[in-house]
Amino acid sequence: MIAKIWGCRGSLPSPGPENIVYGGNTSCIEVSDGETFLILDAGSGIQRLGRFMGPEVKVIHILLTHLHIDHTMGLGFFKPLYHPDVEVHLWGPSASNDSLLSRIRKYFSAPLFPVRLGDLPNHPVIHKLDESEFEIGDFKIKTDYICHPGPTLGYRIQHGDHVIAYMPDHELRLGSTDFPNNPDWTSGFEIAKNADVLFHDGAYSFAEYEKKVGWGHSAVRDTLQFAKLSQVKKLSIFHHEPTNTDEQLDEILRRNLEGKSFDFEIEMCKEGLVYEF
Repeated sequence: MIAKIWGCRGSLPSPGPENIVYGGNTSCIEVSDGETFLILDAGSGIQRLGRFMGPEVKVIHILLTHLHIDHTMGLGFFKPLYHPDVEVHLWGPSASNDSLLSRIRKYFSAPLFPVRLGDLPNHPVIHKLDESEFEIGDFKIKTDYICHPGPTLGYRIQHGDHVIAYMPDHELRLGSTDFPNNPDWTSGFEIAKNADVLFHDGAYSFAEYEKKVGWGHSAVRDTLQFAKLSQVKKLSIFHHEPTNTDEQLDEILRRNLEGKSFDFEIEMCKEGLVYEF
């Protein structure tokens, strides 16, 4: 199994020379075992992924955590959607008053996008998810709702003995009255526990977070505590604030690690990184 990062920026694409190290594309991760092809979220990074996909890929599964625009903005620019011989499956949460199909259709409509969903040569297969467990090829997938505005899922993806946990948009402090001391009441714990790698929201410094409580994102300090609680092997901090430069991200991580010791690997996620299991 491999996981390749095509976008790890949060909220808004932020290209520029100040963001060369960590990248500016929004959420998108390719996960594959050579036979089955998964894509986690359809942020702006999915456009580049689609350009580099080989012609041998005929079935694609796109797993959406939620439908905020930074996680769906790349869908209409994903080249395989326009290939009549490629079968695309879209998985994600419904809203209480709106189906997943209806929500996706809104994106593929004026004034947001000129191509309608019905105009695509091969209509995507839509799969509504709640708190679920299912299999795609040799991948075993578990989803749970996590704390973020609107219906939002975390994904636990297992292949053989290896586990990826993916929660790019997640406000940890809203999920527990006693964070980080009570795993049973911590949003996302069952998704993250004992994962080989946890991709998790760490949008803010704690000073930034204090001004944005309830916006749906976490401080790096809390993300480190969550990874420790979950006993993961590696933490890859995700959803970088679009206004934070490479230097600022490095400084945020340095300050949060200063004088502390953790028994797992820690890094700021970078566009272009490849994880092999």
